[in-house]
Amino acid sequence: MAKKVALLQGNEACAQGALYAGCKFFGGYPITPSTEVAEVLSVELPKVGGKFIQMEDEIGAMASVIGASLTGSKVLTATSGPGVSLKQELIGYACIAEVPCVIINVMRGGPSTGMPTGPGQSDVQQAKWGTHGDHAAIALVPASCQEIFSETVRAFNLAEKYRMPVQVLFDEIVGHSRERIEFPEPGELEVIDRQTPTVAPEQYKPYDTSFGDVPPLAAFGSGYRFHVTGLNKAQDGFPTTKASLVDDEQRRQLRKVDAAQAEIEKNEEYLTDDAEVVIFAYGSTSRSARYAVNELRKEGIKAGLFRPITLWPFPEKRVAELAKKAKAIVVPEMNLGQMVLEVERVAKGDCKIGFLGRVDGEPINPGQIIAKVKEVK
Repeated sequence: MAKKVALLQGNEACAQGALYAGCKFFGGYPITPSTEVAEVLSVELPKVGGKFIQMEDEIGAMASVIGASLTGSKVLTATSGPGVSLKQELIGYACIAEVPCVIINVMRGGPSTGMPTGPGQSDVQQAKWGTHGDHAAIALVPASCQEIFSETVRAFNLAEKYRMPVQVLFDEIVGHSRERIEFPEPGELEVIDRQTPTVAPEQYKPYDTSFGDVPPLAAFGSGYRFHVTGLNKAQDGFPTTKASLVDDEQRRQLRKVDAAQAEIEKNEEYLTDDAEVVIFAYGSTSRSARYAVNELRKEGIKAGLFRPITLWPFPEKRVAELAKKAKAIVVPEMNLGQMVLEVERVAKGDCKIGFLGRVDGEPINPGQIIAKVKEVK
């Protein structure tokens, strides 16, 4: 039986991926270039018993998804860089309170209002360090409409499994590109639900580490009563300043992601086995990079592409291996130098590092990448 296919924008594919994953609540505020995610879900969520709400601003939107998640719903908000900036305090709250939620950031230029209708990739460090304090971060960077669908599903799975916010970053080019996608059948893609408690309500502790680094999460309204706070806390959820408990909590929340990096990490490699120059590229820039690799190979230059699909946690081990094998790594990105800093840190001087940044609202094209590779090699 033929699969259902459609010609969808990336933003529309994101909304459909959220529905496939079981999203039941969207709280957001319109902002270019992400608004189509909200528009689709405003129509589709009520059809599946879900709820859509447009809040008064991005801060309220983030608060609404945290509250809805604590009632047991899978939740989503979608925005762009300025909106993520406004959400940061509550993203930090979701981190420390360990509330599953998915945050879509359709990236544009910046800072501030920047260029609302142009593409950018300048929010990638924000996804890791935007909110203050030590906290774990997971961020995914799909590069096509089909991949936006599947990576949105995976973002929900990761948020639910590890009890934390997960960000999906794709730039305006991918968000507004229209491509053919195939809809997977129900059950074809894995869908994970959060672990819920098996103990009696009176025995439940929302941060009980006897169950491991990711404690089960009860839903408000299901008979369980518990305390949620942005303060450091004991296993019962109530605030504590006891040094050993605070230290344990902070380290556990980092450890739950660090220990699972091999499972969370996802990359694509193209012709890297014998590559003397590796292009490290993500999002729409990786599409130009793949074309550039093919053209460089025709000229006898052994180029390859490393494309991170999971950007955080950063794929340190593999990048370090490539740095030892290659003569150079070239990093093209639509910013003035963000992920190149991570590549330099991990490469530790084992190979040359070349950088190509563009922030004029136009995409990085293959010719620019080819020229940079020839300059660096």
